Amino acid sequence: MTDTLAFGPLTITFDDRVLRPREWTAAQSEWAAELMRTAPDGPVLELCAGAGHIGLLAVAESERRLVCVDANAVACDFARDNARAAGMSDRVEVREARLETALADDDVFPVVIADPPWVPRSETGRFPEDPLSAIDGGDDGLDVARACLRVVADHLAPGGSAVLQLGTAAQATALAHEDCFSDGTLTMPELRQHDRGVLVRIDRPA
Repeated sequence: MTDTLAFGPLTITFDDRVLRPREWTAAQSEWAAELMRTAPDGPVLELCAGAGHIGLLAVAESERRLVCVDANAVACDFARDNARAAGMSDRVEVREARLETALADDDVFPVVIADPPWVPRSETGRFPEDPLSAIDGGDDGLDVARACLRVVADHLAPGGSAVLQLGTAAQATALAHEDCFSDGTLTMPELRQHDRGVLVRIDRPA
C-alpha cells in the first residue's frame, strides 16, 4: 500500500518496498543546503537516494540540478514521482544503477549527499519492518558507505563537500582510516550527532 508523509514542505510518497523516510534525516538535507550556498557551481548528487526525499529537500530552495542514484527500480520510480509532485522534474535526473556504474568518468559534483545502509548485518533483525537491502551494511555496517566514499573520492569537485549518514560516531572513526583520508584526497572536518544516527561532512581541498 502506498503511503505519504510530510518531509519539510514536501509530500513524499513511498511503500514498504523502500525505506520509510526518517524525519530526523531532514537535518542531512538542511546541512547540504547550507553547504550549497558557498560550494562551487554545479549539480548535487544523491547516492542511495531511496524515495529521493533527502536530495529533493536539499535542493528545494535552490536552482541546482539533482542527480539521484539508486539500484532499486522501485525506489527510482518513487524518486521520479516525488520530484514530479514537488515541481522539480525539470531539474532532477534519477539513475537506476549500482554505485560503481552510475557515473561517467567526467561527472563532477560540488555537493554530494549519501544515505547508505549502515546497520551491521547481525543487527538487521531488529528492524523487521525495513527492506533488508535498504539497511544491511555488511559485517561492520560500512560496506556501502565505503562504496559511497569511493564515489565521493572520484567525483567530488575541488572545494566541494559531501554529507554522509552513518549509524554511530564509531563508524565514522573507522571510515576515517580509509586511504582517501590518509592520503589527503579527502578530509572529515565535522561530525554531527543525532538521536537516530550521525552525519559526517567530507571535504575535498580546493
